[in-house]
Amino acid sequence: MPSMENKPKATAAGKLPAALLGLAKHQIFIPIAALMILILFNLIADPSFFTITLDQNSAGDPVYSGYLITILDNASELAILAIGMTLVTAASGGQDISVGSAIAISGSVVLRVLCGTNSRPDTLQTPIIVAFLVCCVVAMLFGAFNGALVAFFKIQPMVATLILFTAGRSIAAWINNNELPIISDAAFGYYGNFIPGIPVPTPIFIAIACMLVIALALKFTNLGLYTQSVGINAESSRLNGINPTWVKFITYVILGLCVAVAGFIKVSRFSTINYSVVAKDIEMDAILAVALGGNALSGGKFNMSASILGAYVIQFLTTTLFKFNVVSSALPAYKAVVVILLVVLSAPIVRDKISQLWKKRTPAKTVKEAN
Repeated sequence: MPSMENKPKATAAGKLPAALLGLAKHQIFIPIAALMILILFNLIADPSFFTITLDQNSAGDPVYSGYLITILDNASELAILAIGMTLVTAASGGQDISVGSAIAISGSVVLRVLCGTNSRPDTLQTPIIVAFLVCCVVAMLFGAFNGALVAFFKIQPMVATLILFTAGRSIAAWINNNELPIISDAAFGYYGNFIPGIPVPTPIFIAIACMLVIALALKFTNLGLYTQSVGINAESSRLNGINPTWVKFITYVILGLCVAVAGFIKVSRFSTINYSVVAKDIEMDAILAVALGGNALSGGKFNMSASILGAYVIQFLTTTLFKFNVVSSALPAYKAVVVILLVVLSAPIVRDKISQLWKKRTPAKTVKEAN
């Protein structure tokens, strides 16, 4: 018979496995676990991965540099896209595979408005804010086009967005008469790089602003509630006074707005555009971010924070692979392995089996320690 002195110790020992099991049930556990694995790997392989230094850029301004800064910077567009993709996935039970092509269109529109008829202007033809607003309108219209096909015509999301996925980059090239415009005004590059005097990349601030906007929207509006309700059961939502058609349509328009912001950042980074390369395969990364966040790709309940964290985990993985000289053409293979693992671990039957095994192991271990 165990003594009274051992009982508190056994109880405390039993709390840790229970706490771990409880944490594992949370949706955000998957991206956090993936992030911890990447951090641990880099700490072992090369601790200098986490070094941040204050250097000077080509303009002579002090800027922070390092792999962590690169991750936060390069993941900005993906994190913004993950916001819209999460809503689309939750409401429609499908994904928009045209966001890469739509970014090319958005960037092309920005350059067209700024350059006018001259692809190499000495000065900007219109204010940057006007170009950005026009870009937002155009991107939201294309989002509305996809949303109309899905919501009103009941076409499967992947099939509906395949149209723009196929034609989008050609449309982007047509907007600028197949020319590659170049902006010489340094002010335009501030939005995709650094603002003089601020050592942190501007896209990081833009991404944070987008996160704050969606957080406020989800907190003070019914957007999240309606989106999840429609994704779980559209017919039941309709009977409760929610219009599933318009909810699905609105989510695609919101994704279009996210595309506009991401496209603006993309072209600002280089002050030009390459129609066939810009945002290449970013749609797959955006979908993977949603999946890595533990969100069901069949729609329904979602966790926006987990999706955004998933976007940064993907960029963390990409930067790690580049650091160890993995060629860019091999990156999809590594990401495919991540997708397979996610699909397997997210399967209800697998998670139930793991939970049952853990529960069987935990009481036995607790009793043994108590004795």
